[in-house]
Amino acid sequence: MKIGIYGGSFNPPHLGHLAAAGAAVAALGLDRLVFIPAGVPPHKELAPGTPGREQRLEMTRIAADQLLMPASTLVWDTELYREGKSYTADTLEEAAVRWPGDELWLLMGTDMFLTLHHWREPEKLLALAGVCAFGRTERDGEAVFAPQREFLRKAYPGARLATITVPGLVDISSTRLRELLVRGEGREFLPEAVYGYILREKLYGTRADLKSLSLDELRCVSYSMVYAKRLAHIRGCEEEAARLARRWGADEGRMRRAAILHDCTKYLTVREHLEICERYGVELCPLERSTDKLLHAKSGAALAKYVFGLDGIYDAILYHTTARAGMSLEEKILYIADYMEPNRAFPEVGELRRLAYTDLDAAVGMGASLAVQEMTLRDKELHHDTRDAFEYYGKGT
Repeated sequence: MKIGIYGGSFNPPHLGHLAAAGAAVAALGLDRLVFIPAGVPPHKELAPGTPGREQRLEMTRIAADQLLMPASTLVWDTELYREGKSYTADTLEEAAVRWPGDELWLLMGTDMFLTLHHWREPEKLLALAGVCAFGRTERDGEAVFAPQREFLRKAYPGARLATITVPGLVDISSTRLRELLVRGEGREFLPEAVYGYILREKLYGTRADLKSLSLDELRCVSYSMVYAKRLAHIRGCEEEAARLARRWGADEGRMRRAAILHDCTKYLTVREHLEICERYGVELCPLERSTDKLLHAKSGAALAKYVFGLDGIYDAILYHTTARAGMSLEEKILYIADYMEPNRAFPEVGELRRLAYTDLDAAVGMGASLAVQEMTLRDKELHHDTRDAFEYYGKGT
């Protein structure tokens, strides 16, 4: 197996890091990509105001997840918890023990590659791993790479070296990015979810008020709370909810916010859901207490109301999984948008989409009927609100 080792302060991880990592995966045919946030970099001091190690670890995890390769990417915290400076030779020695017999490749930028022979124990480093350097601009081409590549091959016979240039790679330093963030700028250089985490944690001098976020900021914050694999569904749900709002006369902005947040607690544990519900006084029935699929609607509604200040969409999120009898227009729209957004694919979805724009109550009834059928086939307990919705909409009032 080929394993890429990509270390750095990741302070913060930005789009340039991800583009370079993706290019290295393609160029080397890597089977696994390991991100390693540095604890104490040997070549520089961490900047004043640097987030704590847990926050940098989480930002790196969120960034790595955006590559949508969950089976092939790993964030390794070995340097964060190691005493003293984070020397790469020591890390590669640990990696060789952790992945014995695998082919290791160390990934780095141009500046690091040009000074590699000055690092601690370069001979050990080059014996343990190949080195792949990537240029951040078209200037970082053969004219820059070739002399150093030849020097290293002569100085360290047998060294495995590869250099690649990634045209159009985001060319910004983390130092410059931190300066921009303090001024409320730099959003375009970051993955949405990483930017959302920065806003949520108020890192790098940002001071976002979570109760007055713009739509774009709310998207980023919500995306930072879920796995990247969920984003296509959330985006699809938002656009479907907006279309349905325009069709049926609901407030489009409110429906967008409801859709953006409807799954924001999707990946919490049952215990975490219960803690949120207890904190904000959300009443739960016995079935909800033991079912995370039901719980995420309850905890998500609580965060929408109490953390993000969106009291008006509380019920739409609260009932978006189960439906209920006598739903408001906003509740119906979110329930149906979630059920039949463009990424959904099941035999009845075409008819559900037709009904959603011609007879919204009939669409809710069809959705509840399908839920009843599914739970019956799976021999699972049906939520009382879903049963009520089926009786109310599926069989007529």
